Amino acid sequence: MDFWTGLLQAMLQTALSPVTAAFVIAAIGLNIHFGFTGLMNIGQAGFMLVGGYGFVISVMNGVGLFPAILISMAASALFALLLGIPTVKLRGDYLAIVTIGAAEILRMTARLANISHITGGPSGIQSTRFREQLNALSPLPEGRTTFLGLNYFNTGVDDWWSRIVAWALVALFLLITWLLIRSPWGRVLKGIREDEDAVRSLGKSPFSYKLQALIIGGVMGGFGGIIMSLPATINPDGMSRATTFNIWMILLLGGAATILGPLLGAILFFVVRLVITSVASEFVPASMLNAQQAEILAWILIGLMLMLLVIFRPQGILGNRKELAFND
Repeated sequence: MDFWTGLLQAMLQTALSPVTAAFVIAAIGLNIHFGFTGLMNIGQAGFMLVGGYGFVISVMNGVGLFPAILISMAASALFALLLGIPTVKLRGDYLAIVTIGAAEILRMTARLANISHITGGPSGIQSTRFREQLNALSPLPEGRTTFLGLNYFNTGVDDWWSRIVAWALVALFLLITWLLIRSPWGRVLKGIREDEDAVRSLGKSPFSYKLQALIIGGVMGGFGGIIMSLPATINPDGMSRATTFNIWMILLLGGAATILGPLLGAILFFVVRLVITSVASEFVPASMLNAQQAEILAWILIGLMLMLLVIFRPQGILGNRKELAFND
């Protein structure tokens, strides 16, 4: 009984984690790219890296919190422009190749020893060095608070204040996406996804709309990078190809071209992995399956789950097959 109680508490802890919120925000941005516009961005982790480091480096150089956020947004938008201008006129796979390559170049650059005094190199930068201004904005009193069985410091590293900020941003970006997609602008995006030539025949410029979508989704990815850095550290390897792969799994699991798909997908992705590793560690003898092997088993089962999802429900859990089925 203690195991199941502890597991439920761990599931809640994982679902409310700032890291989960960071993946939700990055997946919302990818949803604008792929789900609503049809852009094959395979480098969303690159936007997270640009936005995260843009914020962190700005704050560490004495820039105020909100100007640092604006710099982060500008850096993510510039990255989207540099990627999008030469590629969005071409077939979708060209954008995929460029984005994954650019994201890896950025990650390797951030790891360079020559600029480790700026980026922290492979070890990254601890959040205690750049979140004083965020802590100062906290309305919470000093000390710890227990809520829903979870006990954290009110303000500090890996605290309630980070969780409030992170999930408030998730709610804000979900609302922004809902408003954008219901607007005439959003309907043009869907039209480009379905039939670009038809949209062009109506006098609209698919190039301009695709670029706008790439910038908006990229800026959201940058916010995901900021939130990911708050609990502990920002480091380049935390925003690698595996991160982009996980964001895609989250989006496809929850349902592309849906508003709540990224939210549901992220929570399921992290909670299911936790349940598999916890149950395997508890009920399978260590002589048959140690903790590391249980983690590998969780990834294998998640991969199988994604394959079954693609085969039997390609639109994801919340998706509508009539609107989007990515293997049709």
